[in-house]
Amino acid sequence: MPEHKGLVLIAEDERHIADLQRRYLSREGFGVHVEADGTAALSAARRLRPVAIVLDIALPGMDGVTVCRRLREDGDWTPVVFVTARDEVADRILGLELGADDYLTKPFSPHELVARVKSVLRRTAGPGQDPVRRVGRLVLDTGRRTLHVDDAPLELTTTEFNLLAFLMRNPGQVFSRDQLLAQVWGYADYRDTRVIDVYVSQLRAKLGEASPIRTVRGVGYAVTDGTR
Repeated sequence: MPEHKGLVLIAEDERHIADLQRRYLSREGFGVHVEADGTAALSAARRLRPVAIVLDIALPGMDGVTVCRRLREDGDWTPVVFVTARDEVADRILGLELGADDYLTKPFSPHELVARVKSVLRRTAGPGQDPVRRVGRLVLDTGRRTLHVDDAPLELTTTEFNLLAFLMRNPGQVFSRDQLLAQVWGYADYRDTRVIDVYVSQLRAKLGEASPIRTVRGVGYAVTDGTR
């Protein structure tokens, strides 16, 4: 399974536009989840923790401006690309003041959308991160895609590596199964979330006592320096 670039949430009530956005973002390696109204989009953003949000302003239920405002009030600074059919300066200013990272006016090329999403992700990523991660007895190199436990190499499958790498990049943070499926697999509508439990069990079996993966009952999983 190839490494995904993360999940992009699309909030768009025009189905043909959403389908086009989904298709082009998927081709670039992003997982994509689509919601057609603002209330559902806000819930999905909180639940799935996407890497970016493509947010139409004129959404039913709750408009995109309110969705963005609610996220920022929560302290959620996920990159947002606003989309609107209007090209008014006031709309642009309002969106940027609320913390939007970019702005597209319909109609636009899907290639431009992909370029804008990539651009905001680069801008918000900050300085290049060290590809080597150390947690407890584990040293994981995402550049070379190697894992060492007590200085001895350990082979992992592609999916096992991607899951462990994501958790080690976010030490101490607890992720639900839905969030892990979104971030590691790029799925948001995968029904059997227990597949995460299978991969965690496989990782723990391979890592043995060195496993830093902790179960948070009723929530999900986290990586810590302590025991499981």
